[in-house]
Amino acid sequence: MAFTQRVFSGIQPSGDLHLGNYLGAIRRFVPLQDQYDCLYCVVDMHAITVWQEPNDLRRATREVAAAYIAAGVDPKKAIVFNQSQVIEHAELAWVFNCIARIGWMYRMTQFKDKAGKNSENVSLGLLAYPSLMAADILLYKATHVPVGDDQKQHLELTRDIAQKFNNDYAASIAEQGLDAEYFPITEPMIAGPATRIMSLRDGTKKMSKSDPSDQSRISLLDDADGIAKKIKRATTDPEALPSEVEGLKGRAEADNLVGIYAALSDKTKAEVLKEFGGQGWGVFKPALADLAVATLGPVSSEMKRLVSDPATIDGILRDGADRARARAETTMAEVRKIVGFIR
Repeated sequence: MAFTQRVFSGIQPSGDLHLGNYLGAIRRFVPLQDQYDCLYCVVDMHAITVWQEPNDLRRATREVAAAYIAAGVDPKKAIVFNQSQVIEHAELAWVFNCIARIGWMYRMTQFKDKAGKNSENVSLGLLAYPSLMAADILLYKATHVPVGDDQKQHLELTRDIAQKFNNDYAASIAEQGLDAEYFPITEPMIAGPATRIMSLRDGTKKMSKSDPSDQSRISLLDDADGIAKKIKRATTDPEALPSEVEGLKGRAEADNLVGIYAALSDKTKAEVLKEFGGQGWGVFKPALADLAVATLGPVSSEMKRLVSDPATIDGILRDGADRARARAETTMAEVRKIVGFIR
């Protein structure tokens, strides 16, 4: 079966969006909307796998939607919506909970990382998170998902669930007159290495909104002064920048800052080092700060404008949810018949 070339992606509304979210995901959404049928979701159901204060969740949901639009996503081209308004996500996730094996879930490295030694006391939702992620993607029969290295395992599980559903229900799928490959085997769109943004305090750790230090990340809502100060205070080493990429080996913080400059300027690390090689941080950090402010400033300003008008954001999300639900209802009507539910 020839599936429509379709992209699905989503970001959790938990904590403030930061530079890593922008470079690793949001900025990539913009060109894709001109090449594919795109759905960009605010995955608020995923967010509650850990406790979220309800008012904070609503605020963060609007902020993620605002970030999509401020970065250049056009809600008339792409579908922008929040997950909880399309209840079919949860319905398909339950079907997939009964398809997936529990051993698959326990092998997810993100579950191990987040649960740690406290795995007996975390929510069931945190364990079943990848099943809901598979439902998010396959509900719309998405053929492609932009993912970072840390999400590849979840997409592989999505592929496993799709394949197992297609195999387990092969006879019923045929009885309904549907194609044997009912769900597509979704392909990853892997981000380049320059978009893996690490902490400004520790170049060996990924930039994260859960890091207790606000100085570890650049928030998309930081003002120009805040951005410049964080870059100025970013951890570095005493050595000058090398002239070749090879010279960044073993220098995690230097590699991270060069990578951020490269990503913001759409250059390679080699091109950045050709310009700054041999120079010290007193030259490079101000240049990086100026570039970050110039790039993020318009996004931040537009985000702030949008979040100050929640009624507009809510209207965009409702419209997107209506468009998404029309597709989701078609899929679920077929899935209900395939699995034997009477409606």
